[in-house]
Amino acid sequence: MEKHAHEIDYFIYGEEMQFVEIELDPLETVISESGAFMMMEEGMEMTTLFGDGSNSSGSGGVWGQLFSAGKRLLAGESLFMTAFTHSGPGKKRVSFASPYPGKIIPLDLSSRGERIICQKDAFLCAAKGVSVGIEFSKRLGRGLFGGEGFIMQRLEGDGWAFLHAGGTIVERELQPGETLMVDTGCLVAFTRDIDYDIEMVKGIRNAVFGGEGLFFARLRGPGSVWIQSLPFARLSDRVLSNARRSSFGSGKGEGSVLGGLGNILSGDNW
Repeated sequence: MEKHAHEIDYFIYGEEMQFVEIELDPLETVISESGAFMMMEEGMEMTTLFGDGSNSSGSGGVWGQLFSAGKRLLAGESLFMTAFTHSGPGKKRVSFASPYPGKIIPLDLSSRGERIICQKDAFLCAAKGVSVGIEFSKRLGRGLFGGEGFIMQRLEGDGWAFLHAGGTIVERELQPGETLMVDTGCLVAFTRDIDYDIEMVKGIRNAVFGGEGLFFARLRGPGSVWIQSLPFARLSDRVLSNARRSSFGSGKGEGSVLGGLGNILSGDNW
C-alpha cells in the first residue's frame, strides 16, 4: 500500500533534555510546532503553514485549511505550524528540541493503527502528511475531570510522529479487557482502540486526604498506552512552591529547619 506521509529518518540525542534530528531526502518535509526548532543545515527551506498543512494541496482547499487551523485553535495551540523542506541535493538534517526535561517518543503511525490520541501539548514534530487534529471527548465525566478537558490531540496518517512528555516514559501494552488505572496528569497518549474513561477514587479518606486527586484515568485494552512520570503541571507546581518558600531568605542552607530565618540569624543578610 502506498504511503501518503513523507518517509524520514531520525536520531534522538541526549537523556534528560533531548532533541530529535530528522534526516530528509530531496523534497521531503517535516512539520513542527512553533518554537520547537533547534537547528538546520544549509539547503533547508522554512515555511509557515496555516493549520497543520495536511490540506494545503488536497481537495479541501481554503476551507480545509481554515478547518484545520480552527481545530488547532480549539486545542489551545497556535493557528500556525512550521514546515522544513529539503530543497537541494543529497541529505540534509533539521533538529527539534524538547521544551522541558523528559523524553521524546518516536511513533510510526503506520504500525499503530494510523491514529494516536495524545495530550494537547505532547506533539513535537512529524513527517508531512500526518494530520494534527483534535479529539472530542464524548463522555461528560472524562471531559470534566480527565485532566485534559473535552479536547485532546489526534495524530492521523502513516508516517512518523514525535511526542514529548516529562520525566521517564513507559509504554504499556494492554490485552483485551485488561485495565490500567493512571493519574490523569500522567497520561500521555494511547492508540485508537483503547477505551479511556475516568473513575472516582474510592473511599472518603482516600479522596480527601490521599493527596492523589479525586479521579483516576481508567484505560482498558486492547492497545498501547504511554505514561509519563513527571507531568509538566506537577513540575511547575513544585518549582513555584519552592520559589515562594525560599523568597523570605537567600535560599542558602536548603535543608535547614530554620530556612530563611536561619539565613538572617547567620548574618547573611546583614
